[in-house]
Amino acid sequence: MLPDIDSLALFVRAAELRSLTKAAEASNIGLAAASRRMALLEHRFKTGLLERSPRGVELTSAGASLLPHAKALLLEINEMQAEMRDHADGRKGTLRILANTSVMTESLAYDLADFSRLNPDVRLSIQERWSSEIVRSLQAGEADVGVVVEGLNTEGLLTRPYRTDRIAVVMPGNHPLANVPDMKFADVLDDDLVTLESSASMVRLLVAQAVIEERTLQLRIQVRSFEAVCRMVQAGLGIGLLPFEGVSALGHALGLVVRPLTESWAERNMLICVKKERCANGSVANLVDYLVSSPGR
Repeated sequence: MLPDIDSLALFVRAAELRSLTKAAEASNIGLAAASRRMALLEHRFKTGLLERSPRGVELTSAGASLLPHAKALLLEINEMQAEMRDHADGRKGTLRILANTSVMTESLAYDLADFSRLNPDVRLSIQERWSSEIVRSLQAGEADVGVVVEGLNTEGLLTRPYRTDRIAVVMPGNHPLANVPDMKFADVLDDDLVTLESSASMVRLLVAQAVIEERTLQLRIQVRSFEAVCRMVQAGLGIGLLPFEGVSALGHALGLVVRPLTESWAERNMLICVKKERCANGSVANLVDYLVSSPGR
């Protein structure tokens, strides 16, 4: 017998709120009913999930193991309900799209908005991920279409070219390099640098190029977003390295200077990826074709 979904949802709320009382209120049920549900769930798994005390509840080791599974299951059920609702409303279903940070801050939003206007019967679910995570998710069948930077192992996936971007230097207007017209990577290697996290493909490329230059990147700060990089640069904590198209408008709005690197390796190709079997889906094929031939290209 499978565990009750409502009881799993109650368990997740109790774990997050650290209170069965608050979880019961959030679930619009009484505390006695919530306690009975939790007791039945623990009986179903034959182990305790929550330790109760006057201060609230804490997860047992079994509860800590169950929590990520319960969250994942509830997310899948939510997506299932959303997709079935789309079918009930006459739509052709939901396409799950994963894209890296660069294209999310550049052209993809506009391209997807245009596709949605032309295909109102297709719902788009879009998430931002690192390129390496996107490839793994596509290979595992957890998404329909991905947009990643070229250079990853895309075995089992069909790839088509989408856009290009170029790595750029982001710096305050009073920086000594601000008036350099032809920016070279070697020009910035003596500075403290602000970049994205090490898992970002761009950072791995920068590290590899520094090795070729027989230099070491002075990575002072690593953050998760373009805006965070720009804010750190604006505060004087270093100079940033980010894709030119994605950071240009934001950098200028913050009073920063954005200069693209001139080396050929600094230009990066973005690829649309899809698992071969998914190409049989007409909506997937239409989306891929639209992105490849999008007006902004």
